[in-house]
Amino acid sequence: MVAQSRHWRLIVNGKSADAPGLREAVLARRGGGRRFDVRVTWERGDAARYVDEAIEDGVDVLIAGGGDGTLGEVAGALATHRDGPGRQPLLASLPLGTANDFADAAGIPSVLDEAIALVAQGRAHPVDILRLRAGAQVRWCMNLASGGFGTDATVEAHEMLKRVLGGFSYVVKGLTRLHSIESQVIELRGPGFRWTGPMIVLGIGNARQAGGGQAICPEALIDDGLLDVTVIPELDEGVGRTVATVIRDGKRATLERVAERVRLPWVELRSAEPVRLNLDGEPVAAPRLRIDCMPSALRMILPRDCPLLARPVSRRARDVLPAPHRTAGTEPL
Repeated sequence: MVAQSRHWRLIVNGKSADAPGLREAVLARRGGGRRFDVRVTWERGDAARYVDEAIEDGVDVLIAGGGDGTLGEVAGALATHRDGPGRQPLLASLPLGTANDFADAAGIPSVLDEAIALVAQGRAHPVDILRLRAGAQVRWCMNLASGGFGTDATVEAHEMLKRVLGGFSYVVKGLTRLHSIESQVIELRGPGFRWTGPMIVLGIGNARQAGGGQAICPEALIDDGLLDVTVIPELDEGVGRTVATVIRDGKRATLERVAERVRLPWVELRSAEPVRLNLDGEPVAAPRLRIDCMPSALRMILPRDCPLLARPVSRRARDVLPAPHRTAGTEPL
């Protein structure tokens, strides 16, 4: 039971370590038989090292403090221990980043004290994580992998702009790139699924949104053993109609009209040129990629009514697989 856990450890991104009220909130949660200590990341690899130490120290709950990148890094490091001899800590999120897309979609409170209270009061659920392989490189994704328009905007949004505008900075950066939207020809393959054509937006989701609230995979679940794939192809009418449709009908209606959407346990991506993906805010580029959904790889503390959880939890993967909606570029294997 989460409330009975006695050893918490917060791994906080160095950029978020001075968040207002964080030190006071940690100190307030100490005592009463609970140990609550903190590790601050400084450079790449720190989170993985701290996760290793937490498992050796018998930590009960590991809290990722930061944005989607911090959560993905901690979750990925935990996932590498899923078959190991040590007891895997529960994972929790303390949203301290710019956009906090995973936390927002999961219903994790943005108020610091409420988010920490959830660690003690919430329930631990088995959740999935996405594993990406590009040659010998292995990366993990807790939230969403996105490609095409918007990816560069998310990666390139200036740090000062993010501090001032928060998640809206991604929208601002995206608008400055509207004139330079270009499609890329890709091929996607999965069980019983194949899609080939020029795309302008690609989303492969464990969760639903990226880039400060853009719902690319609006029906994704984090405990169904499947990844949600959304592809928006290049339209004959051009980008102008896509943008106009978004303004007129809203995001969900636009996806229904122009996107290819399917749920798969894994997908392979190929292209003549490297495809650039944004994994929880971190870029990766390769001409050939494979992404697998690793089911129930972690146990995460979430709100009781978390919208990312399947209802009921016991539903099998085949029960949530919709009949694929196919476009002209889609054909069965």
